[in-house]
Amino acid sequence: MSTAAPRSAGQDHLWSVDEHLEDILATVRPLEPIELQLLDAQGCVLVDEVTVPLSLPPFDNSSMDGYAVRVADVAGASEEFPAVLEVVGDVAAGQAELLHVGPGQAARIMTGAPLPPGAETVVPVEWTDGGLGEGPATGMRASSLAPEGASGQVQVHRPAEARAHVRAQGSDVKAGDRALAAGTVLGPPQIALLAAIGRGTVRVRPRPRVVVISTGSELVQPDEALAGGQIYDSNSFALTAAARDAGAIAYRVGAVADDAEILRTTVEDQLVRADLMVTTGGVSVGAYDVVKEALSHVGDEDEAGSGIEFRKLAMQPGKPQGFGSIGPDHTPLLALPGNPVSSYVSFELFVRPAIRTLMGLDDVHRPRTRATLSGDRPLTSPKGRRQFLRGSYADGAVTPVGGAGSHLVAALAQADALIVVPEDVESVEPGSEVEVVLLG
Repeated sequence: MSTAAPRSAGQDHLWSVDEHLEDILATVRPLEPIELQLLDAQGCVLVDEVTVPLSLPPFDNSSMDGYAVRVADVAGASEEFPAVLEVVGDVAAGQAELLHVGPGQAARIMTGAPLPPGAETVVPVEWTDGGLGEGPATGMRASSLAPEGASGQVQVHRPAEARAHVRAQGSDVKAGDRALAAGTVLGPPQIALLAAIGRGTVRVRPRPRVVVISTGSELVQPDEALAGGQIYDSNSFALTAAARDAGAIAYRVGAVADDAEILRTTVEDQLVRADLMVTTGGVSVGAYDVVKEALSHVGDEDEAGSGIEFRKLAMQPGKPQGFGSIGPDHTPLLALPGNPVSSYVSFELFVRPAIRTLMGLDDVHRPRTRATLSGDRPLTSPKGRRQFLRGSYADGAVTPVGGAGSHLVAALAQADALIVVPEDVESVEPGSEVEVVLLG
């Protein structure tokens, strides 16, 4: 089960933002762990601590193309008086059987190749004549192209300290060290480390599958012609993108007409691929607010805790909200308002934390900070409502972007922060300190 039953309140109860969020987070449960191949685990949260079974690097190896030598044999070497050493062969990366480097000897060595027995340091090829008997070499040719370079003599023009240009065994991590802590989100560097220590699979909480459905007979898909009274569906695109940004695997269903039966059928059909469902639109008090009509009584009556509760929140934008669970697996569903800004703000405040909770993360919220309010006029806010205004944040200051209207998509596209005005504040003067939710 991914959810417990949400608490209920009277129809006229005005929920605070914190109460609604607390109810969601107390209801949603992290997804059960599964074992995945490394690339399939990208973006997932690690369940168990991973320890290192073998040291990295697993052996001393060269960080340069050059010659493996003994320190004493190149002491005092210079271009005027080079050390002349016998080249006993090549040491390539991946080579199992190694040459032995004795007094007065050198072995050509490639980057990543094991340091051969007897050798104490590596001199870069640029410090030598490359075995050609001429001036300083600029590179090293492969043995197959220049077999004479793997034998004969090499002149070394500079001394080298012990273990110069040598990557020591265990210098990255040692066997028994902790590689990754439980709760780590697996990105490319973490996957690289797991592969480097020989882990082909890993136990993680999977990325949640989120289904996004927008409602409204007035909605038309982008690239289609608009008729009178129609608008393009932006909410389903915004919320699907936001769900992916939060770490989910998101599926956009698109717009469903204002028909309760069609919406109910669509929701039921989508349950098979949903760990979380999000609808937008149809949660207010209008005659065509079909989400409330379709979902208020959805749920198997034999399944205790199923059903969606529709609430009024003391916030602006985003007063009407719905939350609950649906279907035999009690799949959580969040019903958001239809105005684009209301929908997006609601997602950031409620849906994103739910997604991050399903992933098994400890920190599920956007970062917050304090900032100085910039602008030439005070912000006004309705008493008793927590207002979230779009803003642009930089260098400790935040500037309002656009007005308070919940339909201003262009202003939302310019914002990278939400300015929070508390319930008991009706006006904020420029120069005041405000709380800011960082969206970027």
